[in-house]
Amino acid sequence: MDDLGAQLRQARTEAGVTLASIAARTCYSASHLSNVESGRRTATPDIVLAYARALGDPDVRRRHLLQAATIGPIAANELIRSGFTAALAGRRDSEDRWRDRVEQYGRDYMEIGADSLQSRLAGDLVVLQQQLDSPTMWATAARALTTYGKTTKDPTEAIGWYDTARIAADRSGDLAVRVWVRGRAAIALAYEGAALPVAKRYADEAIALSDRPSLGRLQALMARAHVAAGRGDIGGAITADEDARRIFNQTASPDGEISDAAVPAWRMATFRSMLYARLGMVGPGEQAQTDADRLRPPALTRFATHIELHRALMMAKSGDRTGGLAYARRAWATLPADRRSQTLGLVLQEVERAARKPA
Repeated sequence: MDDLGAQLRQARTEAGVTLASIAARTCYSASHLSNVESGRRTATPDIVLAYARALGDPDVRRRHLLQAATIGPIAANELIRSGFTAALAGRRDSEDRWRDRVEQYGRDYMEIGADSLQSRLAGDLVVLQQQLDSPTMWATAARALTTYGKTTKDPTEAIGWYDTARIAADRSGDLAVRVWVRGRAAIALAYEGAALPVAKRYADEAIALSDRPSLGRLQALMARAHVAAGRGDIGGAITADEDARRIFNQTASPDGEISDAAVPAWRMATFRSMLYARLGMVGPGEQAQTDADRLRPPALTRFATHIELHRALMMAKSGDRTGGLAYARRAWATLPADRRSQTLGLVLQEVERAARKPA
């Protein structure tokens, strides 16, 4: 029996809450939740969050079970302490304060390590999940969950959080947020070359939701380009890139904006640099790399390493396997360990695979 499912059942029965009541807070049926409690189905983050909200009373032991299950490897005791401290103090920040805080996480993501960001963001998610009582709060939670997914170290775990973010976005009823969450999740996976079928699904959902130019649609189209490149579809990749560039011309973020939610010119060039490195197309790849280096804010050293790894991948893909691998390993070694990220590690692995591939 799945231990987490058993814990959820125990917490629910102790609180005297029915499966039907929990089901009303999720997109899952009571029979599916019964299978979760019995261990026949996985307890996804969305389900755990729904239990946490439905059973939200001051029973510390019960809350400990739920919060530990939700956050996973993060130190549960510290999260419970922060959540209860906020509750006991009657702290309830305004919707504007929560939106500002989540926007700050988007800016912090670009400049600090994922581990530090993850622990702070997890603490806020513990509090935020108890205040999901308006469309605006659901929209804010959706953005926070998307950022949280990007701080995880495993694509499978990230997908779980992206799926929860999609559900939260849908609860908000905010079309722009629904498109953005899916587009951001799609490019995050596709850029890393991870879970391409899931990346394509997210991208297709975003594009189908609205044809209005937006940063969400832009990122979904770039994800489509990377998925096509990963599958060896050069024509499809170039077509999707051209579509994305047309949207970018209408929706580009200001050059000085530094945030995971923004796509200024340097970041668009970074997306395209990786795309054409994957395709082994030197001309457009070098142009995108030059643009990214010229336009990128100097403080974003981690993203300078992205471009160096793209150069290495392009070398390997275009025939210089030994030189490309050596270039990539030098770039990786130059970046301080605390500035490395899961994404950079996956790009390095892609260079290594390209270098091993027979001519």
